[in-house]
Amino acid sequence: MQPTSAELRTELQVLLKRDWRMLIGGELVPAASGETMTTSSPSDGSVLGTVPLAGPSDVERAVRAAQGAFPAWRDTPMTERVALLRRFAGVLQEHARELGLLDAADCGNPVTAMIGDVAMATRWMEYQTGVAFEVKGSTLPSLSRSWLLTRREPYGVVGRIIPYNHPILFAAGKIGAPVVMGNTLVLKLPDQAPLSGLLLAELAAEVFPPGVLNVITGTGAVTGDALVRHPEVKRIALIGSVPTGQRVQAAAAEVAVKHVSLELGGKNAMIVCPDADLDAVVEGAAFGMNCHWCQGQSCGSTTRLFLHDDIHDEVLERLVERLRTIRIGDPLDPATEMGCLVSEAQFDKVASYIAAGHEDGARLVTGGGRPEGAEFADGFFVAPTVFADVDMGMRIAKEEIFGPVLSVLRWNDLDDVVAQANSLPYGLTGAVWTRDIQTGLSVADRLDTGYVWINGSGSHFLGAPFSGHKDSGTDSEEGIEELISYTQTKTVNITVR
Repeated sequence: MQPTSAELRTELQVLLKRDWRMLIGGELVPAASGETMTTSSPSDGSVLGTVPLAGPSDVERAVRAAQGAFPAWRDTPMTERVALLRRFAGVLQEHARELGLLDAADCGNPVTAMIGDVAMATRWMEYQTGVAFEVKGSTLPSLSRSWLLTRREPYGVVGRIIPYNHPILFAAGKIGAPVVMGNTLVLKLPDQAPLSGLLLAELAAEVFPPGVLNVITGTGAVTGDALVRHPEVKRIALIGSVPTGQRVQAAAAEVAVKHVSLELGGKNAMIVCPDADLDAVVEGAAFGMNCHWCQGQSCGSTTRLFLHDDIHDEVLERLVERLRTIRIGDPLDPATEMGCLVSEAQFDKVASYIAAGHEDGARLVTGGGRPEGAEFADGFFVAPTVFADVDMGMRIAKEEIFGPVLSVLRWNDLDDVVAQANSLPYGLTGAVWTRDIQTGLSVADRLDTGYVWINGSGSHFLGAPFSGHKDSGTDSEEGIEELISYTQTKTVNITVR
């Protein structure tokens, strides 16, 4: 039986009665300085707890612990590493409700979706443990009396920095690839929503050898920067915004030559042709905005909707009706489909873009601020917002908002609309809707993005690489390529006498 929101609130209060600590070297520890930071619920402003504010000395301690654990973990047979990760996936699934509940309280996403995020993370982990045996070297032909072979070897200590929009999904799902490949990991949690990751750390302490997984909390400016700049961390991965990715690249390059992978932002285009299935288009446009999952706070959201002139008015009207059916409410209510933005700073940012839409002459069709109702007064709630009559000269069409704001643009010429879709420095995802497979493939071929849907939006598929072109990132995740990226190649020449 599904729990009520009252029952979940009672469970949450029990969960919050703990001394939140980081995981370093197998021990749950505070920051060396004793410094902490407060985390609050974005839905009502209530204080949830205090967590350690890790400084450079804590980062140093975590890296040293990871270094100390690396030789034994590297030499642990793959079968044993796989078994531990699968065991951990099982532990996470056993605690899925607690982890999802913490995320709902901490970042404002709906609790039902966040429990689903745990399931998705464990599926990623199961995939990673299965495909790990396919990451292997090769033998090469030689022109002399020698044998040439290659092997894949782990880097050593890996640093991963994850965002606030899906805290437990990324905290859990991004452990598998580096760790199963024999690396040890320092995971920096999002300062806006660290609680689920710290519960994960408690659970991990009972599964992994000390130092294999280290989990730290703090700000990006202090904690994240110290991790990126540590000279012994040669492999860095970030999920975040384009400006943050640029800072990470610059900081890493100042201290060493490092392998930095980035999954960054997008201003993703959904191109709808006049022959498309309009029922599916309306649902796909609503789904692609990710309002139901994270209030549009998703790098892959299709936030530019290009509607052909012939079907523009009908699709727009029907889409607005669909978005108005989304149930906005308390993130701790299992029936809620859309919660609130993660912080006041993000709320103010989204509000500034809505104001810019008005100033630039776009036509507000729906939304544009808080939903009606006293229950939304204290939280950072924004109703699904749609602007029509948008052109590519407007800020809302050019810049990533990271919120539930959709820009609708008209088009008539296919070559022109593809050019508009490609005109920005972003290149994460794109979508084209048409019944003509030749048109669909032609547009998919020309869109300069790492991921393209034909008659789809939003969905990810297990094992399919997810990556960005242009400023939207480097490397790819979610497929076998992610595992390969946590290894480096060694060539061995064996002389035969």
